[in-house]
Amino acid sequence: MIGSLAPHAQTFLLALGSLTLILFSIPIAFAPLFWARLVGWEIPLEHDLTVYFGRCLGAFALILNFFMLRAALTGEALTPTFEFMAMVWATMIVVHIVGAVQRVQPIIETLEIGFWIALALLTAAFWPVAN
Repeated sequence: MIGSLAPHAQTFLLALGSLTLILFSIPIAFAPLFWARLVGWEIPLEHDLTVYFGRCLGAFALILNFFMLRAALTGEALTPTFEFMAMVWATMIVVHIVGAVQRVQPIIETLEIGFWIALALLTAAFWPVAN
């Protein structure tokens, strides 16, 4: 399975990078409370720290999008980009499992565990392999 779709790695990165940029990275970087409300989080009365952490996560996501789109458009650094993505997906799985076990997150965040696992499997399938 690993690398079975490798010839399409750049197309995968272009599609995934574009979608996550528009649907996740930009909204959470520039409107973190709006994004949080959409997925069911309760917003605390004092929300400056929430906004700060949301923007920090959004900035990190924008960096990931940059690497994904650069690799998609130029073919440069495909393997390191896939390694970076795999590490992000793995940590997101753990973060969401911990939140589910602690019962401190909205149901959509718990359901995201399946999304992150699916994304990890897709990433493995499109993993660039040496010719």
